[in-house]
Amino acid sequence: MKREHPYEYDVIVVGSGMAGLFAAIKAARFARVCLLAKDALSNTNTWLAQGGIAAALGDDDTPESHLEDTVQAGAGLCNREAVKVMVEEGPHRIKELLELGVPFDRVEGQLAMTREGAHNRNRIVHAGGDATGQVLHETLQNHLLNNRAIAVREYTFVTDLLTCEGQVTGLKTLRGETYRAGAVILATGGLGRVFFCTTNPEVATGDGVAMAFRAGAEVVDMEFIQFHPTVFQSPKGEMILISEAVRGEGAVLRNSRGKRFMDKYHEMAELGPRDIVARAIVDQMKKQGSRCVYLDVTLRDPVFLKSRFPTIYGMASKYGLDLAKDWLPVSPAAHYAMGGVHTGLDGETNLAGLYACGEVACSGVHGANRLASNSLLEGLVFAGRVVERIEKTGKKLPGTLQQKYKSNYSPKKLSLKFARGKKLQDELRRLMFSKAGILRHEKGLLAVQRFLKQHAWLVDAVPEDRAAWELKNLFVVANLIVNSAFMRTESRGSHYRVDYPQPDEAWRLRHLSRSAKGKKEEDLLAPLSL
Repeated sequence: MKREHPYEYDVIVVGSGMAGLFAAIKAARFARVCLLAKDALSNTNTWLAQGGIAAALGDDDTPESHLEDTVQAGAGLCNREAVKVMVEEGPHRIKELLELGVPFDRVEGQLAMTREGAHNRNRIVHAGGDATGQVLHETLQNHLLNNRAIAVREYTFVTDLLTCEGQVTGLKTLRGETYRAGAVILATGGLGRVFFCTTNPEVATGDGVAMAFRAGAEVVDMEFIQFHPTVFQSPKGEMILISEAVRGEGAVLRNSRGKRFMDKYHEMAELGPRDIVARAIVDQMKKQGSRCVYLDVTLRDPVFLKSRFPTIYGMASKYGLDLAKDWLPVSPAAHYAMGGVHTGLDGETNLAGLYACGEVACSGVHGANRLASNSLLEGLVFAGRVVERIEKTGKKLPGTLQQKYKSNYSPKKLSLKFARGKKLQDELRRLMFSKAGILRHEKGLLAVQRFLKQHAWLVDAVPEDRAAWELKNLFVVANLIVNSAFMRTESRGSHYRVDYPQPDEAWRLRHLSRSAKGKKEEDLLAPLSL
């Protein structure tokens, strides 16, 4: 493909979820900014977020209480320093959103706050009832599009980062364009599409983790994937998230015989940590031979349900269910990746010039299992910190590197017909969900590793279209997840090994990390098998 003259900016943001939008808006105060979106700006996990944002805003709440809930949910693997930063700065970031005009729901003039799983306080602020992500995204998107200091490029697929002497100097797009910047911020979101059943949109193919890994960035904690317990599967196969806030407002879970069961699995019953609730549901499905359990919120008044959960109420009605009268059939699906590109407290990576925030990043704040509604908070807090660090440390292109760059291309070519690529993707996603999903064991993980080895050529080749790039990236992140899951011979948080069902104290403070530049002595993860 013909190389075009490079586009040059002070800061490039890759991704249009909340973390990316917030970072671009903040950076535009002092820099020339370009935001690149893989698809339409709104095609993100943020837009789909229902529950809200957790923050210690109530008179009966404190950052310390929020910290303890986060660490407890994280099963001993949280970076307490990162958690402390998040919970202490969270209230200030919520105020920034209010100043930007985000219309959070209110009761008698005060911010409305609800409770979700593993929280000991009502600390979840929300907007539009159960449309928090959409309302938040629309508000930030309006600011983005009205800011002349920000160039916005939708439908721009980034294939690889450009590096020189260990520093990221820009990136390459599928169209062959070269974008160069003093700082690149990855805010590309998640990788949920590597699993067959997922709440994530089709764009969530792990592109950010894969490109950062190829460039030499360290990735960490990839074995920890959170499965949301309550997901409605439509007759057409669509996976529709049912917010944990429904359980926060009194909904209970019932098995196929109509019996409540969560009190047998956790003292907080339906409001236990997500990993425990998800495994409890799977256990009940196996015992009853059913494909789902049921979410029952019929104790609440219809007027309340329509007001508090308009999105979910409308969705249920679309499929002939009345939330006030009927039980919703639900089952777990892949939802969020706790692991990702390893970052410090300011979103910095081991590669100069490269930063990450939001779901693509791993500061250690979530540990082995994310606390409900901490995802938007983390993206908000650390996006702000990334920009503040860039402002302090400089944003200009390094003079000695301005004419140098290195892409991570291989001379091989990969050109897949859609039918073949779709078949491979389906095989991978089904195998990942069944063998490397909620319940894992050595035999199943080895089966996935054999499949990945059979298709090692995908990782070494250079695709020629978006679908092929997404396929390649899915295979990269699948390999990272499976190798980490195989190595961690214990159960902790969202990582559950049937053959090692208990936590092992020897693993409590250990993190599995890997860089494509080679295995370090302190790395615990064996080299990629591909």
